[in-house]
Amino acid sequence: MAGSGTAHLRPEEDVLLRVENLVVEFKVGRRGVVSAVSNISFDVAEGETLGLVGESGCGKSTTGKAIMQLPAPTRGSVRLDGTELTELSGEALRRARPGFQMIFQDPISSLNPRRVVSDIVAEPLNVWRIGSADERRQKVEDVLGTVGIDPAAAASRKPFEFSGGQCQRISIARAVITDPRLIICDEPVSALDVSVQAQILNLLEDMKERYRLTLVFVAHDLAVVKNVSDRVAVMYLGKMCEIGPPDAMYAQPAHPYTAALLAAIPVPDPAVDPGATQHLGGELPSPLDPPSGCRFRTRCPRAHEVCAQVEPQMQRVGDDHYVACHAPLVTPVAAPGVR
Repeated sequence: MAGSGTAHLRPEEDVLLRVENLVVEFKVGRRGVVSAVSNISFDVAEGETLGLVGESGCGKSTTGKAIMQLPAPTRGSVRLDGTELTELSGEALRRARPGFQMIFQDPISSLNPRRVVSDIVAEPLNVWRIGSADERRQKVEDVLGTVGIDPAAAASRKPFEFSGGQCQRISIARAVITDPRLIICDEPVSALDVSVQAQILNLLEDMKERYRLTLVFVAHDLAVVKNVSDRVAVMYLGKMCEIGPPDAMYAQPAHPYTAALLAAIPVPDPAVDPGATQHLGGELPSPLDPPSGCRFRTRCPRAHEVCAQVEPQMQRVGDDHYVACHAPLVTPVAAPGVR
């Protein structure tokens, strides 16, 4: 696992977002540099939802923020509809931002507590002076109604007067108000009750269809990601290990780490013994000093000598299914012209 390579990337003309060789590093006092994201690549076609999953600390949220240039990545390329976002700054980046928005993990703290909800949702329209005052007001009412918030109540109430689920609906309304093409969803349901999670996931699917959105859905729950994604990418310690269609990946994972994550999903059956399933052991290595070669080798039951010496590269194991592993659980498919 934890490899590099671009074999899984599709032609640029076929995708809306293309992230290539992305690196995000942070200085940590005198201790050195943390490589939160280390040379990962992926793409997202227009109208597609990419699920980005992995353990806490794997770099998935940092990846989402790097796409948003919050902050800009240390190295690498982020191209949105042919525009290289990493080369934009100042006014040029500001003018590009309405085209790509973000839904944050904590729905309450992401909203200004001192402003009424209707003003929060209307602010992007006011900043960019989109339409007349009456048109802005009507659009805010329409979008709030679409996400299930009463516009009359939102006109005079502040975020703390709404529940967590309602605040996330408001955050979604604010994200789509400028008609963006891409939305980064940073664990949008992890802070919500299970019953509310289903409502928000259904809402995101409805909004995706209504506004023709392209989504990058960041989460640590593989069961949630499977239901909303067209493709799933699995990360570990800042590296990409597997990417492919959710049905194929969940039915036959190609990487030991993906298999371990799937095995950790609770089974709602009292007859199933949770202790009978073999779970992933060992400690997550420090990002200050990651293992050589494959970063997953210190916890991998299939690790051998080459894993410590050579970083694995992405290789095809099925239809649009790729893995970065020296000993994958699925036999790789030979490249064209190779016997």
